[in-house]
Amino acid sequence: MNLDRRGFLSACGSAGIVSPLFPGILYTLATQAQEPESTDQSKPPKITPEMIDAAAVLAGIGPFTAEQKQMMLEGLIDNNGSYKAIRKLKLPNSVAPAYVFHPLPPLKTVCDPNCEKLPPVEGDTLIPAVDDGDFRPRIAPARIEDLAFASVTELSRLLSARKITSLALTKMHLERLKHYDSTLHFITNLTEDRALAQAKAADAEIAAGKYRGPLHGIPWGAKDLLAVKGYPTTWGAAGYEHQVIDEDATVVQRLDAAGAILVAKLTLGALAMGDVWYGGRTRNPWNPEQGSSGSSAGPASAVAAGCVGFAIGSETLGSISSPSTRCGTTGLRPTFGFVPRTGAMALSWTMDKLGPIARTAEDCALVLQAIHGPDGKDVSVAPATFNWAGVGDWHSLRVGYLKSEFDPLQPLKLDEPAAGETPEKKKDREKRNAEQTASHARRAYDQRYDLAALDKLRAMSVQLIPVQLPKLPYGSMTNLLTAEGAAAFDDLILSGRDELLTAQGPEDWPNLFRAARFYPAVEYIQANRARTLAIQQVSALFERVDIIVTPTTGQQLVATNLTGHPALIVPNGLRGADAPKPPKIDDGENDDIGGPGTPVSLTFLAGHYRDAQLAAFGHAYQQATDFHKQHPKLD
Repeated sequence: MNLDRRGFLSACGSAGIVSPLFPGILYTLATQAQEPESTDQSKPPKITPEMIDAAAVLAGIGPFTAEQKQMMLEGLIDNNGSYKAIRKLKLPNSVAPAYVFHPLPPLKTVCDPNCEKLPPVEGDTLIPAVDDGDFRPRIAPARIEDLAFASVTELSRLLSARKITSLALTKMHLERLKHYDSTLHFITNLTEDRALAQAKAADAEIAAGKYRGPLHGIPWGAKDLLAVKGYPTTWGAAGYEHQVIDEDATVVQRLDAAGAILVAKLTLGALAMGDVWYGGRTRNPWNPEQGSSGSSAGPASAVAAGCVGFAIGSETLGSISSPSTRCGTTGLRPTFGFVPRTGAMALSWTMDKLGPIARTAEDCALVLQAIHGPDGKDVSVAPATFNWAGVGDWHSLRVGYLKSEFDPLQPLKLDEPAAGETPEKKKDREKRNAEQTASHARRAYDQRYDLAALDKLRAMSVQLIPVQLPKLPYGSMTNLLTAEGAAAFDDLILSGRDELLTAQGPEDWPNLFRAARFYPAVEYIQANRARTLAIQQVSALFERVDIIVTPTTGQQLVATNLTGHPALIVPNGLRGADAPKPPKIDDGENDDIGGPGTPVSLTFLAGHYRDAQLAAFGHAYQQATDFHKQHPKLD
């Protein structure tokens, strides 16, 4: 059949050849271009920029610049390896994808934030209410500034006893935000007028005996992917600086109802990646030469610097865990589907989670108590309860630890010189070896703190049970995130506005979103089926134990974000003067880059919707240590 280009494209369209077939087209072109004598099927086919152009024409996307195509090549080859890793699982027909389709519109009313909570989901273990035994007098300090690093619990006691006012506390936090923003760069917009009006109202209500609870009068900050009526919601991204969404996110509404005082919208790395945003880079209060990590960059930095009582962040693949580690805060990443995301920027519908960043596990629990539960709009939210009552009988919890993560590190294997190595390749190899050696030394140093945590738990009479993470290709499943992200920001790429984003490297969203257009629909479904196995097998661990102790970094971070299990990240000490020096330049690739006087963290994991147990155990650990009481010494 002889057709001109237009006729050929029309025929392809009639046959159903549209964008989802682009990867298949590209792969076919690449396979056909292989040398006839090549029989090594383990080698990926060679993909060239010309093939990308040809496939893009049939898929109806592009055109791409030469630089964009060059950045895409390596990722496309890596993706092919991910497809093969998942195929090796030989998924049986009985394994369904890890998502559930709801063919119904959202219900009008499921559970009002102020209504009586629904019964626990099956298997939920509630912590019985107990008095924490703290009868310390509620005495206000001589200066309100001395409360900058006080916990929510401490502040709420003073507010409820009318020893301080919400207005004074709010003004103090606003002044600190303004003062330290010049160094730490954590504000997108102050909400000063709103905050002052809320604080005055809170004081009047408390004076009249209308106390709403432990968050009443407490200043907080919102990661700027949460919509707040009357203020820009910038998503941290150039091109969105003046975007105004005329609604309050559900979480904002619930915190308003709890009497909390929103003082600022805080930075996030552009479109929820890293700590680089349109205004620069958010900094780590412990060492402003370093970034704060992200993407909940502003929330972690502002909490660590004593500029808000608590903050709301979000996590898709480390965005609460990473900055909490870098900045020495406590972060609670809830079970997926526990907190409604209505009014929040979507990056990955099957992985996005909103959660608190604060000073203590108890603070996080008090915030989660206020924001969890269905809102009748986000259909992913389950009618599960969160019953916070302090420590409770945590001694009855079965506690496991990921043994392999605490085992001695394996000897480092450095790259050897290759035959005929050029001076340029030698330089690259030596640089790579130096980076690996430095990273290995930092990890070995930090492991002291991990092992000390196990010793502390044993001293608390915890009987630690060794467990192992199931062996599955978790990293290969993360293409789900970029595929969903590319769909969420489809117009950004197709319009070319992605060029406005500050970060434009190979690992940044513009390139990742473009490359995700090549991800086949079949492989997306296969990865979701592999995710089903991950959910089943990781969940099985929590039939043996209630809590799992683990270093914050490592494979568990990817695995549990895919499976939707909750995590509590807690400060676990400060590196000493003998700590390996950090790299001269923080490239944002590693959260544990170290350096004397910077924080380390520890993570506790729990089963789905066991967030109350998780917070209770974390609270018990913090009661036995004082790491959460340490804070940076700012100018």
